[in-house]
Amino acid sequence: MSNLVEIRNLTFSYGERPILSGIGMDFPRGKVIAVMGGSGSGKTTILRLIGGQLQPGSGEITIDGEVVDAGNASRMYAMRRKMGMLFQHGALFTDLSVFDNVAFPLREHTDLPDAILRDLVLMKLHAVGLRNAAQLMPAEISGGMARRVALARAIALDPQLIMYDEPFAGLDPISLGIAARLIRRLNDVLGSTSILVSHDVNESFQIADYVYFLSQGKIVAHGTPAAMRESSDPYVRQFVLAEADGPVPFHYPGTTLARDLGLETLVDPAAIKGRKR
Repeated sequence: MSNLVEIRNLTFSYGERPILSGIGMDFPRGKVIAVMGGSGSGKTTILRLIGGQLQPGSGEITIDGEVVDAGNASRMYAMRRKMGMLFQHGALFTDLSVFDNVAFPLREHTDLPDAILRDLVLMKLHAVGLRNAAQLMPAEISGGMARRVALARAIALDPQLIMYDEPFAGLDPISLGIAARLIRRLNDVLGSTSILVSHDVNESFQIADYVYFLSQGKIVAHGTPAAMRESSDPYVRQFVLAEADGPVPFHYPGTTLARDLGLETLVDPAAIKGRKR
């Protein structure tokens, strides 16, 4: 099976702060691939690089054999016609109705007659169970419903690639389960490739075909969900079991609290050493 998206030796930094280092990933056609890791590990940055919002420091990303070049606006506009994006928290246009939110990418990228556009929008809303909410405004629907509207918008153009940035964040257990099943079902029906960035281990493992684990900008483990559940890798175990202690530190790296408070100079290391004797 060929890959729709390939990442090779990718590096990226915000100024002098490195975010990603030597990343290599494959995203096969028709599969759901989860990218997981702690906050600040570079997961969302990978989505932005694939979408051409950011330019890598080095390395290469290809989509369907075409190199992603964030500096080429016209080329990226055409490439994004093949992408769908579910932003974190949905990111609906608050002054547009549910119908017009889903219609937006169709109006932006096509010249379809109004009658056909209407039918397509209603079909996408029907797929997520919200056809009868078409005329409501975002403020009139629940958070879970808003996420489903955003999903309908992401698949409006039947994209080859769908990217999900934390699609389960803030959802109640019922809405979370519905969203997860929709992602899997829509991926299979459309024949798309889905990239799922998430912290939610259980739901992601249930619908993903393959998982990449990131830590401090590097891939520390990858494999099927079943293999990751059985993994003895300390990074994976800490994340899967939600353990506080492990390779991923709680505190952001830097100076000690004692040093910042000026307390280190109040302690004589030699005196401490002498007392231990």
